[in-house]
Amino acid sequence: MQKLLAAALLSAAVFSAPAYAQTAQTAQPAAPAATASSQEKMELKGNWRASKLMGLDVYNDGNEKLGEINELILDKDGKVNAIVIGVGGLLGMGEHDIAVSMDKLKFVEEPVRTSSTAPGATTGTQRETTTGAATTSTARSADANDWMPDHAVMSGTKEQLKAMPQFKYSD
Repeated sequence: MQKLLAAALLSAAVFSAPAYAQTAQTAQPAAPAATASSQEKMELKGNWRASKLMGLDVYNDGNEKLGEINELILDKDGKVNAIVIGVGGLLGMGEHDIAVSMDKLKFVEEPVRTSSTAPGATTGTQRETTTGAATTSTARSADANDWMPDHAVMSGTKEQLKAMPQFKYSD
């Protein structure tokens, strides 16, 4: 009998606590409507995700691949202070990291233009321009992501970038 009475009191306490907590609260301002969060998302459209910039290929003006973005260095206010680019190397071996300011890079949303003599397999939209013997084709994947650029462009050659001081993380 005592066990039954204890169980009844315990269940009454458990079920009445949430009801008491709900009625004892003072009126709080209403949470923003769902339209406000979708409006914030609309304001962010056209921006890029920092995580998607990692590994982004960096080319020069002649469409020669220089390296890829390895890191974004932020200041305490969240502004990008420097971009670390890995130049050279194979699969991360022998790679030379350099740090450049954000204004040294130009982010491009269209794919890199490549010259080819044989047609390649591409998906999505493809534009071709023929000038003389070379055909320049640009392909944009059908599932192009608005949250990241296609690549970055920086002036210089791979040799010039390798000659820059190596970036090392300080302790």
